[in-house]
Amino acid sequence: MKRILVVEDNENNLYLFRTILQKSGYEVIEARDGAEGVELAVKEKPDLILMDIQLPVLDGYKATKKIKTTEETKNIPVIALTSYAMVGDREKAMDAGCDGYIEKPIDPETFIAEIEKYLA
Repeated sequence: MKRILVVEDNENNLYLFRTILQKSGYEVIEARDGAEGVELAVKEKPDLILMDIQLPVLDGYKATKKIKTTEETKNIPVIALTSYAMVGDREKAMDAGCDGYIEKPIDPETFIAEIEKYLA
């Protein structure tokens, strides 16, 4: 079973992601801030990380940079999840090391297909 780390501080979003992912057969690991996300990435070595950008403690950009510069976690795909879709946000996420970018609110119909591209 593939394991996905969801780094998200909004309980409603976390619930939505968890429900969709578990229904699709994924094991979900949860972190509520960027620092915890980095810690769990190293400890759990998930198959994929869904990273909110606006996070307490350590934002998604900094957390992704840490994950991508750590030997044990650098090859784990990280997808930015953000509702702050402004011009340049996608580039900023990619520059931080994200492998993909999904805008919130997510479309539950296409969400799984979208993330499965990174799990191949």
